[in-house]
Amino acid sequence: MMKLLRNPEVKRTAVVYAMISALAVTASFVWAWQFGILMTAVCGIFLFVYLSATNRRYERIGELAADINKILHGDEHVSLEKYSEGELGILQSETYKMTVRLREQQQKLQEDKVYLADSLADISHQIRTPLTSINLLVSLLLEEGITNERRQKLSQELYDLLFRIEWLITSLLKVSKLDAGVVSLKQEQIPLAEFIQKATEPLLVPMELHGIAFHVTAQGTFSGDILWTCEAVSNIIKNCMEHTPDGGRIDVSGLENVLYTEIVISDTGSGIAPQDLPHIFERFYKGGDSGEKGFGIGLFLARTIITAQNGTVKAENQTPNGAKFTLRFYKGTV
Repeated sequence: MMKLLRNPEVKRTAVVYAMISALAVTASFVWAWQFGILMTAVCGIFLFVYLSATNRRYERIGELAADINKILHGDEHVSLEKYSEGELGILQSETYKMTVRLREQQQKLQEDKVYLADSLADISHQIRTPLTSINLLVSLLLEEGITNERRQKLSQELYDLLFRIEWLITSLLKVSKLDAGVVSLKQEQIPLAEFIQKATEPLLVPMELHGIAFHVTAQGTFSGDILWTCEAVSNIIKNCMEHTPDGGRIDVSGLENVLYTEIVISDTGSGIAPQDLPHIFERFYKGGDSGEKGFGIGLFLARTIITAQNGTVKAENQTPNGAKFTLRFYKGTV
């Protein structure tokens, strides 16, 4: 009780109550000594009840503060339900909400740490392989008596490896920007045929060199970020090109309706292995037929860009052979 009176708020209230009680007792004694004794007892009882109730309230506040401290130090077995009644109910409710939010944030931070560790391990593995090849090529270029033809061939291989590393780093930076939410995707509108043409321009020459026929049929418009979505569509078409044999065919069709804009990309290649089909959009996933040049980042980047614009992408095999990718950009929430 003496500890309670050291609380400034309680002390001020008790002093005011004591002064009012003293005036009431004095006035009662002036009226009649019997009333004075009765008023003294009543005031004493009320003061005792007030101090007892206040002391109990502060004890429960102290218990609540101790439990919150345990939660902040990682104790997940502390329950706040015992404070759900009485005047501490509102405080308990808000504290419980805060506790749930803190635990969710802690879980999210833990998941982010695991994700970051896995990402660094994956990136290290992806870059280490071409770097090992680069070191080998440099050592071969430093050999004495190397012919000009040999030097030119090794230099070309070295250039290709450096280009692959540059592409990988650029793609990873794009993915990181999208994951961090620092990219502001624009809302632009363009005829669908023109959009597909812009997305496939960088691949027309390689397809011509391999004798791959390329056909586009599209009608309607596309709404979204043109540059980023061109990157996504280009990566998917590039994947189809890499798995289509010389003399094959790639078809792109597009249409728009009241619900969505759809782009379908199909090829006459070897298709997607059934065990790879559920995983081809995962980061750094390389199918059995992807070869040594693949990093497993192009389709992941494509899906990230598409889903960031309220879109979906689906991969499947078609009959009799080849793969088909269906992209849908919805005009409302799905």
